[in-house]
Amino acid sequence: MIIETERLFLRQMTLEDTDTLALVLSDPESMRFYPHPFSREEVENWIKWNLDNYEKYGFGLWAVCLKESGEMIGDCGITMQQVEKEFFPEIGYHLRKEFRKKGYATEAAKACAEFAKNREMKKIISYMKSDNLPSRHVAEGTGMKFVKAFTKTVMGKLVEDEVLYMMDL
Repeated sequence: MIIETERLFLRQMTLEDTDTLALVLSDPESMRFYPHPFSREEVENWIKWNLDNYEKYGFGLWAVCLKESGEMIGDCGITMQQVEKEFFPEIGYHLRKEFRKKGYATEAAKACAEFAKNREMKKIISYMKSDNLPSRHVAEGTGMKFVKAFTKTVMGKLVEDEVLYMMDL
């Protein structure tokens, strides 16, 4: 276990989490703000990327699990992301649709911000498409403030309507 909150724990993902994580990352509704839902291979690659991040940085996106049952409901954590010419630690989150609107994403994101602060990171960001209101609400609920709109390449596709949120730690 990496992080524990009142209702959740976050742990490192493994390739054994592929089927469960695919419930989020392969779901067209859940991935409507991405260029496309992930194939099984893309879900596996997502997990492998995070395994590499754990080794390289000591953090990545972690499995978000309910304390009550141990069930994995999505992922949340910190990855290094480039915004224009700068790199920042970014809090990202993806939850299965049946676990949304219960405060889990904000609870996990706040805990990740505290993790970043404890590791003496100076700033933390989140970014998302401008019309992704649920993710914007999580960023705001974590304490981040809107900074600007920008353009970013996501999964090989140029996305012109990204918005950046940031918080000093």
